[in-house]
Amino acid sequence: MNFRLIFVLDLLDGVVVHAKRGEREQYAPVHLFSSIVGSSDPVRIMEKLKPADVYIADLNRLMGTGSNKGIIKEIRDNNRKARIMVDYGVKTADDLEEAADAEIADSIILGTETASMELIGEVSKNDNLDISISVDIFNKQVLTKDKHVKTDPLLLIHELNEYRGVRDVIVLELDRVGTKSGIDFNFLARAVDVSEHNILCGGGVSGCEDVDKMQGIGVKGALVATAVHDGSIPVPLLRLRTK
Repeated sequence: MNFRLIFVLDLLDGVVVHAKRGEREQYAPVHLFSSIVGSSDPVRIMEKLKPADVYIADLNRLMGTGSNKGIIKEIRDNNRKARIMVDYGVKTADDLEEAADAEIADSIILGTETASMELIGEVSKNDNLDISISVDIFNKQVLTKDKHVKTDPLLLIHELNEYRGVRDVIVLELDRVGTKSGIDFNFLARAVDVSEHNILCGGGVSGCEDVDKMQGIGVKGALVATAVHDGSIPVPLLRLRTK
């Protein structure tokens, strides 16, 4: 399958939590929800599932309540064959340098929730960094504190075309995360049409049928967690490596 199924680990206070609609104060350890794991320890989950592609969100960094760098580093060291991307809550060039120096990921994500357009533009010029951009969206509005990013999400995705140093653009609809509420395929298809980068989908994936539809409109990959934990997406599919 030439499509990236990217398994999500949302880390909060050292454990994997079940994320839903971006309501972080209500996140609970994932084993309370999951039908496939009996632990919320990220190291044990990785050992059991062995995903080829992984997205890690350090929620403490995103919320300004600490860091999971040590655990993420352990995951990286124990899973050298996996392709790992990390949202480290990067706000400044120093944050990015810290993540890069720690060698915690193959790709560092700059999310609009924390990163400014100025930082994205500057970092994208660095050929030594593997960078992906997460366009964080809630109710079709870009989630950001930067007035230069407060624009129509499709317009922002188009503007990112000028940044050739960016590998992937994640269209992350936070209000759909953890809900299996389905995907706005029309919106996603428009994102593919306006972008010169690979588009990855985050939020609302309900199962394999959604994956087939995304491939059909040119999406290159999807972030998945809820549909894996409830068995809608079989674990063996996570172990298939794309080219």
